[in-house]
Amino acid sequence: MADNKGRLVDLLSKDNVESGAPCERKRLGNYLWDDPPDENKWADCVHCGMCLEACPTYQETGEEQQSPRGRVYLIKAVAEGKIDVNDAFAKPVFDCLDCRACETACPADVQVGGLIEEARGQIRQALPLTGFAGVFSRTVLRGIFPHQNRINTLGGLMRFYQKSGMQQLARKSGVLRIMPTHLKDMEAILPEVGKPVQGRFPDVVPAEGIPKQRVAILTGCIMDVMFSDVNEATIRVLTHNGFEVGLPKRQGCCGALHVHAGERETGKKLAKQNIEAFKEYDKVLVNAAGCGCALQEYPELFKDDPDMLPLAEAFSSKVEDVSKFLYDNDFKRPTAELKTKITYHDACHLAHGQGVRFEPRHILSEIPGVEMVDLPDADRCCGSAGIYNLTHPEMAGKLLDRKIDDIPEQVEMVSMGNPGCMLQIAMGVTKYGRSEKVVHTVQLLDWAYEKEKSATTS
Repeated sequence: MADNKGRLVDLLSKDNVESGAPCERKRLGNYLWDDPPDENKWADCVHCGMCLEACPTYQETGEEQQSPRGRVYLIKAVAEGKIDVNDAFAKPVFDCLDCRACETACPADVQVGGLIEEARGQIRQALPLTGFAGVFSRTVLRGIFPHQNRINTLGGLMRFYQKSGMQQLARKSGVLRIMPTHLKDMEAILPEVGKPVQGRFPDVVPAEGIPKQRVAILTGCIMDVMFSDVNEATIRVLTHNGFEVGLPKRQGCCGALHVHAGERETGKKLAKQNIEAFKEYDKVLVNAAGCGCALQEYPELFKDDPDMLPLAEAFSSKVEDVSKFLYDNDFKRPTAELKTKITYHDACHLAHGQGVRFEPRHILSEIPGVEMVDLPDADRCCGSAGIYNLTHPEMAGKLLDRKIDDIPEQVEMVSMGNPGCMLQIAMGVTKYGRSEKVVHTVQLLDWAYEKEKSATTS
């Protein structure tokens, strides 16, 4: 490892980049801005290498700087003043999927994901994005995602594109051929865009029968546009199980994409908005793994803010994935059969980020007629990773190929608990001409309940 360390230091000492005026309030080595990586997070790393084979980028490249161990070393080296925050440092940090598989493998529980996100925040202040990437970041991450009304407007345009015949025309005319391959593949599997549940459903949806508890759900930003059907299914499943469901209007984007991209200040603003929006609820349920993990990690964003930290900790303690909540609260076992073979994919931020693995599998196995088939390496990243499949299409494509190759031939459905994974795996299914239907775990439970209700009323 000593030789590798020397090689990395030599590599990253080159081409140092001058940056603008740093903040003088808190510095750590060559991290010159507020909110630097937390040195307590790397203190327990002994570079044992247990993380290497768990890391998708290391599996693909075999390069030390593309491993969790290598990245932790680099982040620590900047803090010790050995290397600068430059382009060579930025590349391995942003090449990380932030999938947290290394954290599951690490015997010392080193929080690599938190270090990566904190380091990216420093990189984006030292090396602001320019050109198209800068325009994309300002337009999408700052101009659209923080504003649900703008996302809903885009959703309306997408519905018009799909329903007016424009989508068919674009596909037949060949105009889509000018798009990059990975974007064409994404367009080919766009789900039918529905209308958001926010505004269609009441602020509080009553429970069926005597209410057990009042809960709230995060409807999400893109989730409520691209997967409003999953939000609808989530509401139906919860109310069928006797829970009153709140849909606070003041909620917004969770900020996960911003934090992953190094836009920590925007992430903090969104976190404050959600903490305020859900303050009247004792339980906040999430059906998107990445969003749930981000909400649970709000305290990370406010670790240096004594006023916000206790509020963030109190909020995060209320956040739970919907599958875990249903399992813990003795969900109703459906009686109707679905008669299908299913395999289950572990979304990274559900399995590694939140430790939720058994609960969704148990829910699926309790549906009559469902036959579960194991998916090899079920918790290996599919390559979606937020917008990683847009920023790193080549690596994302390799990981997707491996994931599709692992799906057992005999299954009819692939279930999971994250919208990004659903889009990515659906893209792979289409790319390779396979027939599996990609579904959310809650949808399957909802279909069983609906079939059960239809049988009793017919």
